[in-house]
Amino acid sequence: MTKERLYLFDTTLRDGAQTSGIDFSVNEKIVITELLERLGVDYIEGGYPGANPGDTEFFGEKRTKKALFTAFGMTKRVGRSASNDPGLQQVLASRSDACCFVAKAWDYHVEIALGCTNEENLDSIHDTVSATIAAGKEALIDCEHFFDGFKANPDYALDCARTAYQAGARWVVLCDTNGGTLPDEIYHIVTRVQEVVPGAHLGIHTHDDTGHAVANSLAAVDAGVRQIQGTLNGLGERCGNANLITLIPTLKLKNAFSSRFEIGVSEEQLKDVTSISHAFDEILNRSPDRQAPYVGETAFATKAGIHASAILKDPMTYEHVAPEVVGNQRRVLVSDQAGKSNLLGELARVGIEVDKSDPHLDRLLALVKEREAEGYAYEAADASFELLARRELGEVPRYFDVNSFKVMVERRFNAIGDLITVSEAVVKVDIDGETRMSVAEGNGPVNALDMALRKDLGKYQTAIEGLELIDYKVRILNGGTGAVTRVLIESHDTKTQRRWFTIGVSPNIVDASFQALVDSITFALLKADLA
Repeated sequence: MTKERLYLFDTTLRDGAQTSGIDFSVNEKIVITELLERLGVDYIEGGYPGANPGDTEFFGEKRTKKALFTAFGMTKRVGRSASNDPGLQQVLASRSDACCFVAKAWDYHVEIALGCTNEENLDSIHDTVSATIAAGKEALIDCEHFFDGFKANPDYALDCARTAYQAGARWVVLCDTNGGTLPDEIYHIVTRVQEVVPGAHLGIHTHDDTGHAVANSLAAVDAGVRQIQGTLNGLGERCGNANLITLIPTLKLKNAFSSRFEIGVSEEQLKDVTSISHAFDEILNRSPDRQAPYVGETAFATKAGIHASAILKDPMTYEHVAPEVVGNQRRVLVSDQAGKSNLLGELARVGIEVDKSDPHLDRLLALVKEREAEGYAYEAADASFELLARRELGEVPRYFDVNSFKVMVERRFNAIGDLITVSEAVVKVDIDGETRMSVAEGNGPVNALDMALRKDLGKYQTAIEGLELIDYKVRILNGGTGAVTRVLIESHDTKTQRRWFTIGVSPNIVDASFQALVDSITFALLKADLA
């Protein structure tokens, strides 16, 4: 039997960005887009061109290779033509493949928020879809507050969906904007909508205000929709959006869905779902949810007792899926075999091929576990992980050795009476037996160290000319002013356009930062053509 195709639409960079405390930089959006491409979603909604300088810059060029790069916007304003609406035109002019426009589907909101008639709102939906198709882009309409609107006035809600479809929208997306609808209601209403829009053109967009966003999405699929919208780790305003990290394994592994549907995520990509989830949390500078379904640290953990005894005899006794298929691992006792399997996968992902019988693997696995116990998290620091592995395999030359570093921070009044803080760093490195000392000032101790370390690397200087530090994140791991600190640094080579992340851990924030800086420069030299 031929399976039907389900399409995954990620809105982490747009709707997920509505999360309190989240504000993605353009560089972070680029990195997250790479994660989403690695995951295998079909659509990546990158933001709202014209709404802010960051989103406008992000849409200045196409950012995806496989997924449809999607811009978000509003339907045209009442009283203007589509060609005379600057906001709409800026979205259409972006370097996107598709455009998703939000449209009011609840007559109460049409009156209160838009201040227009129901008919004028329908005209805006129709004209926006037509203009998008004329611009050569795929058109999507997010029917905002659709389910609440249907409960209040089903005829008008259906009119909105029908109008979008008849105008040529590829997808008409039904949004549970307030997140208060329950699965049985979702199923019933989606079934009714298919009287005016075929399920092959329907999408679902749910929020988690009752804890049912994933269940509601699955109920909508059962009822007939064929596109699912969601975010990484359920990011989103209030209680969040439907969590794609939970939905994807469910769709792939549960027979109720896998027997009927296929998605664009391969089995190999599914094995990456845990590391992608954790890497995303590192980018957000927050701790992963230890009890998250499928990907949490304790998702396959069992304490000693009859459960643990049963699992050791047959894992199926207390596991609904095998942890390895989602890149996670069983935690009863230390399982070297599961750990080694994951390690081989990570090595292959960063381009290191090692035979599973290589004795270096056991030492590397022990080293990784020891480092992780100290606070290192390599899911988001591929460069540091690759260096650690290649060092253990004897593949990293000793480009330089750091003999010592010193940082001075002085807070004082300058000559005109302004209170200033000045940082000065001194770094001594050894290159081929010759000691070189560099001194630099910066606007902080890490900046000063970065400048001093890169100031004079002798014969390697030209190899790091394009190197720049573009992001810096600090995580306190165990509280207090004497806490262990994790530092994550993002670097970029302007010559090769390569970007990478390195990590450092120490009770001393400056020392942790310096570790990450040294790894960053070493990685740049490793990837440079020094022949």
